[in-house]
Amino acid sequence: MGSIFLPNLRTGWHVDQAILLEDDRLVIIRFGRASNRECMLMDEYLFQIAEKVKNFAAIYLCDIDDVPDFNQMYELYDPCTVMFFYRNKHMMCDFGTGNNNKLNFPIHDKQELIDIIETIYRGAIKGKGLVISPVDYSSVRRQ
Repeated sequence: MGSIFLPNLRTGWHVDQAILLEDDRLVIIRFGRASNRECMLMDEYLFQIAEKVKNFAAIYLCDIDDVPDFNQMYELYDPCTVMFFYRNKHMMCDFGTGNNNKLNFPIHDKQELIDIIETIYRGAIKGKGLVISPVDYSSVRRQ
């Protein structure tokens, strides 16, 4: 349901424009397939928090089949990937999983997702390119 209400970026140009034109807010792009179960869940969580984070984050969706331009560049091989950008700069976050470039595992708690977004935003406005996640997911993922 969330994928219906969140803005979809239909071409590579739209993705570039979303990243380039936002000066004051964090740009969050969920790359994946709307038909994938993980993406559906992530879209739902992103939609539910969109109103709460609208002052400091803009959330977009991008289907990796419709817009394959970034698949190789951002290594979009996972079913669902969330990436963060601030002032045309890719923001990285250390989740403790070894992959600092993107969030490629499901977050099942809305407040946890808000905390991650807020942490990345606070680091971004301070000029940091890499921030540490408020939760270490290295042991959480081993279940």
